[in-house]
Amino acid sequence: MDYHTPKSAWGAPPSYQASQSSAHVGRDISAEHESQPPPYHNWQDAVPDTTTFPPPPVTGHFCSGTGNALADDADRAHAFCDEVPLHRPVRPSRAVYSAVQSHDIRPVQPGEFHGGIDLISQGHWRGFTMDGNGDCLVSTHLPLYFAMEDSPFVTETSKTIYFEVKLLRLRAGPGAGSGDSSGLSIGFLAHPYPYWRSPGWERGSLGVFSDDGCRFVNDSWGGTDFTAAFGVGETVGLGMTIQLPENINSDQKDSKGKAKVDIFFTRNGQIAGGWDLHEEVDEQAGGVMGLEGDFDLYGAIGLFGGVDFEVIFKPEDLLWRPLRV
Repeated sequence: MDYHTPKSAWGAPPSYQASQSSAHVGRDISAEHESQPPPYHNWQDAVPDTTTFPPPPVTGHFCSGTGNALADDADRAHAFCDEVPLHRPVRPSRAVYSAVQSHDIRPVQPGEFHGGIDLISQGHWRGFTMDGNGDCLVSTHLPLYFAMEDSPFVTETSKTIYFEVKLLRLRAGPGAGSGDSSGLSIGFLAHPYPYWRSPGWERGSLGVFSDDGCRFVNDSWGGTDFTAAFGVGETVGLGMTIQLPENINSDQKDSKGKAKVDIFFTRNGQIAGGWDLHEEVDEQAGGVMGLEGDFDLYGAIGLFGGVDFEVIFKPEDLLWRPLRV
């Protein structure tokens, strides 16, 4: 209607019967043109069904809600990783490889570690850090995964590495009066790695943290929501299964491509989560180089503040039953 037309020219409103008649006319017209597209914007077709889309990118936190490392330590670690490349894998001697298969795993205690670790038995440690201990990392002295021996492109079968950590006690957090929580993380990494950083914070590493349950993969920020915080007395485990990618042919097996890597997490002997290493992540996330089965991988425990803990590699002492012998 022309809004400049005076109301006196509009005429009387249509009667009920007239409106019904118009409605019938409209239905007849629509019936005649039923196969034609509607004259308005069909958003149902323009916006596809999003239930068929892949999951959105995994996003992380800008910082941790329970405690954050010093910026100087992070800068020093980034410089270390920029200057020192990852070690190329080499074929281990029979004695070295046999030691790992028999779970004769020892801890490497760096200068940043202030505390002690005792060997309860082969493949079973008990340790502590002193109150206020800063961020540090204890690594296995040998890889749990040897790329030259265990790669699925060599063996044509999958390889799973796994270990557990029991949180015995938490005391004063790192630093004097910082207010940050004490805790630990469980993870894997490729060497060399800065020992003043927890696993998951730098290249070639991943880890899950006790204080907030977040997981980190080459992530110097706040991690990604994953599980609940670890309670004192709980035993958690972390594993990686490295296998040939799906739908691979014999020619591709010889090309030494990227393996399929799944990470799984246990709590008190039960599977409690996991993720695909090659999941889609946001653009600020670090890469996964060093974790794809083409480098040796070591077990690692990150520690901050005063913590009492146990570390278990020995199969008969593990709570996760599939690896018991």
